[in-house]
Amino acid sequence: MMNPAQSRVRVEERDGVTCILLVDRNILDEANIQQIGAEISEIIDQRDTPAILISFMEVDHLSSAALGVLITLNKKVADKGGQLRLTNIDQQIMEVFKITKLDQLFSIHDTVEDGLASLN
Repeated sequence: MMNPAQSRVRVEERDGVTCILLVDRNILDEANIQQIGAEISEIIDQRDTPAILISFMEVDHLSSAALGVLITLNKKVADKGGQLRLTNIDQQIMEVFKITKLDQLFSIHDTVEDGLASLN
């Protein structure tokens, strides 16, 4: 596991769901994106049937490379018969999800509570 001080995510278990908060305002840097992907990937690997919720509450900007990582993580969760929910996506970032039709790939919810409810 990585040193929590350098971690790009905060993780909390709630009712059997792994809630992940992305802590960076701007997820644009390739190294950070790779680290986020690796950290979340490791979490998925540790679960038999992952129920993952990723909150974008702190995120203002997201690069297309970050979207690619999300697609990969979504596939990884699905391959294990799990479910992934995205929540608290900023309006500007949501526009990108809509333009790229990723809003149809991902299960996106306004709040963490809505996301949790959709998993239970």
